Amino acid sequence: MSAGTVARTAAAAAVAARAGHALTRWLPRHVPGGAGRWDRRNHRGDVVTLLEGPAVALAAGAGAATAAAPWGRAGATAVLAAAVFGAVDDLGERRGERESGARGLAGHLTALRRGRLTTGALKVLGLGATGVACAALVAPRPPRRAGELADAAVGAALVAGSANLLNLLDLRPGRAAKVAVVVAASLGTGSPGSAGALRARPLAAAGAGAAVAVLPGDLAGRSMLGDTGANALGALLGVACLARWDRAGRIAALGVVTGLTLASERVSFSRVIEASPLLRELDRLGRP
Repeated sequence: MSAGTVARTAAAAAVAARAGHALTRWLPRHVPGGAGRWDRRNHRGDVVTLLEGPAVALAAGAGAATAAAPWGRAGATAVLAAAVFGAVDDLGERRGERESGARGLAGHLTALRRGRLTTGALKVLGLGATGVACAALVAPRPPRRAGELADAAVGAALVAGSANLLNLLDLRPGRAAKVAVVVAASLGTGSPGSAGALRARPLAAAGAGAAVAVLPGDLAGRSMLGDTGANALGALLGVACLARWDRAGRIAALGVVTGLTLASERVSFSRVIEASPLLRELDRLGRP
């Protein structure tokens, strides 16, 4: 690994981690309307704060911006745009939407087909637009040929799909943040001469640094990522996938993301994890 890549990777991780630690302390005292606006009940009925989401998004965005062009711009764009659309869903969801069937990707798209724009559907559209913007930022030139258009579509779908998938895992303390760290570590792994791994490492480090910074509060059940944080981290990992792999790898990654997303409409991830002793122990690792 070149000295420049080492420096960028270390800077991304350090900036994200320090910003994450600082923001988790600063945000609760400086939120317009008060921190209580971000309070929600978790799966156990306990009150938790969603301010972890803005903290991790701002921290990850700051870390991603240290990556070399065009990846730094794409990473920061993915994080901040996905966080905004996630916050729309976190703060603007109408009472009764979930009970009326507007939950999950299929539920929100069904509501949209019936002429009802839910905050979840707005977020889905926004994440799609975010993916398109990121794919355009990292493309060597505007797509014109069929193959280039297909590559752009795959890239956009991978960023948007990754943002949505990580959010589907944010159902238990620390789960989504731990998955983000593991995925980030895998994206940064590669042979010394791997150009893809070199490009992906600063982005992966930014995501991991931000996730680690907020993990203690998440594991303790005091806070959670919410749509704001999970969508932001997932989108950043999607951009890291674009940096890491060429066409074949991106298509394979999109296949995995799509398959898991479709499976989530029929199968509970929590039930699958609880049914596996190994996954259950890893999922509970670090909780009180």
